[in-house]
Amino acid sequence: KSLDIPFDFAKPVGLICYLAQLCFVNSDDVVLDFFSGSATSAHAVMQLNAEDGGKRKFIMVQLPEATDEKSEAYKAGYKNICEIGKERIRRAGKKIKEESPLTTQNLDTGFRVLKLDSSNMEDVYYTPAEFNEQKLFDDNIKPDRTEEDLLFQTMIDLGIELSAKIEKRSIAGKTVWSVSDGYLMACFDKEVNETTITEIARQQPYYFVMRDSSLANDQVADNFEQIWEEYSKDTVRKII
Repeated sequence: KSLDIPFDFAKPVGLICYLAQLCFVNSDDVVLDFFSGSATSAHAVMQLNAEDGGKRKFIMVQLPEATDEKSEAYKAGYKNICEIGKERIRRAGKKIKEESPLTTQNLDTGFRVLKLDSSNMEDVYYTPAEFNEQKLFDDNIKPDRTEEDLLFQTMIDLGIELSAKIEKRSIAGKTVWSVSDGYLMACFDKEVNETTITEIARQQPYYFVMRDSSLANDQVADNFEQIWEEYSKDTVRKII
């Protein structure tokens, strides 16, 4: 069954598998392709893992180059090369599992798509004449950024792999992100009260991160350190 991915100059999967076998030292190595194209390298890594039970990972890097409006790719709905690569990985993973269902039950074909962007934080520079008490309470995070944006920047800052397991939980009505089974816990919600902080602290994460503007009121801010000292004093707290 063909993947039917329209892309000119695609690298042969067999060739990449052969080169990978020559270069790999361990079955959990990471393959980095700075010119991903249609993501042939990702396809090859999943194929090798299916064949020998390896746990190799891949990082595909590709500029979102627009496809030619006259090309088959454009007509099929792929407006840039990155869209072709994403669909290639989805179809390749599905095809590999369909071809060997008994031996690929635990094969990881999942992937995350991240885009390079500017910092989530506002570039705020005030002269003494422009600064006033109100500006002290201005939100320092750009208004168009999502909680996921803040979470991934936090993971980068703390040196946590971007492929780490992420769970989205609800604690006392607030959204809490748990990374690597609670190694990092983060809450970027608004009006966060003592109940949420206490429940998070009880789980004793190594890192806890939240927005400076998230605390519900001054009372919560006053009790913040006391809560952590009582339930998890060794947790590293980071306010953004």
